[in-house]
Amino acid sequence: MKTKEAIQEEEEHIRKLVRELPDEKRLLFFQQAEKELKDPDTYAALNALFVAGLHHFYLGQWVRGSINLFIFVAGMVFLFAGHVTVGIGLLIAISLVELKALFAAQILVQDYNNAVMERIYRAVIKD
Repeated sequence: MKTKEAIQEEEEHIRKLVRELPDEKRLLFFQQAEKELKDPDTYAALNALFVAGLHHFYLGQWVRGSINLFIFVAGMVFLFAGHVTVGIGLLIAISLVELKALFAAQILVQDYNNAVMERIYRAVIKD
């Protein structure tokens, strides 16, 4: 994972490139970015709910979200099917894994948004 400083430098670099765009291309960039950029608070709220995987779906990480959701559902099924130890173990395991994402929500979403801004920038300068 990139450091917070590296992600912030990358964001500043992209913003500098966007500032140098002609007005019409800069407007196009911001219109597209407004539609596609994600909010770190929404990501953190989805993660805090611990319905495992929702925050990954929010960032378009369908495989990871599906795996987390499957583990969460499996844990619930085991829990209510009488295999309490296995169910609780799965729920604790997925919660511990996702705690890292919860505490790094700001950085994870900023890194995602940087990739989105870079993709939009490249598309805008091609036109």
